[in-house]
Amino acid sequence: MNPINLWTSAEHALRYLSKADSIPHRTEGEAVLLEHVPKTVKRILDLGTGDGRLLALLKIDHPQAQSVAVDFSATMLEAVKKRFANDPSVQVIAHNLDQPLPELGFFDAVVSSFAIHHLSDDRKLSLYTEIFYILEPGGIFCNLEHVASPTPALHEHFLQQLGISPENDDPSNKLLNVETQLNWLRKIGFTDVDCYWKWLELALLIGVKPDSI
Repeated sequence: MNPINLWTSAEHALRYLSKADSIPHRTEGEAVLLEHVPKTVKRILDLGTGDGRLLALLKIDHPQAQSVAVDFSATMLEAVKKRFANDPSVQVIAHNLDQPLPELGFFDAVVSSFAIHHLSDDRKLSLYTEIFYILEPGGIFCNLEHVASPTPALHEHFLQQLGISPENDDPSNKLLNVETQLNWLRKIGFTDVDCYWKWLELALLIGVKPDSI
């Protein structure tokens, strides 16, 4: 698996931010995610928060929730700090998800949006396990993710829908199919595991930590 990660580049991060709002059907996936995060959550962790777009949407229905936003890109960290400059309930932490999560406490919801697919498959699995253990009983994990297509032709079709030529495909992507990731979540111990929404290579994977284990 390739070790390339262009997200340390400000240019790469800014290029993503400039087109983030125009990703086809993105808002559909975000809407389904928002529907499944209970209104009662008290602490939210957003992994690979970027400029805080998803967390800002969550805060509309959960204004009192204490939130932790994690990213490693200096450009993204600057953007998310600016977005939540007047919101003391949001803590921004610089951390590379290639490394084990720092001590952050426990959460009622852990969310991520188009970030985990930049990790190696081994790290994806270990991160999912870490997430399970920092969730409160009954807590939910929602991963709106870029996943692998079943065939090269379908991957090329996805790129066409985004107006991306194959030679300009992001080498930072380390895509993995939905089925493998759902099976991982089940084996880790999550329940109600499923792909709750999907459009081509965009998918929402959700799992819930049992009330008692």
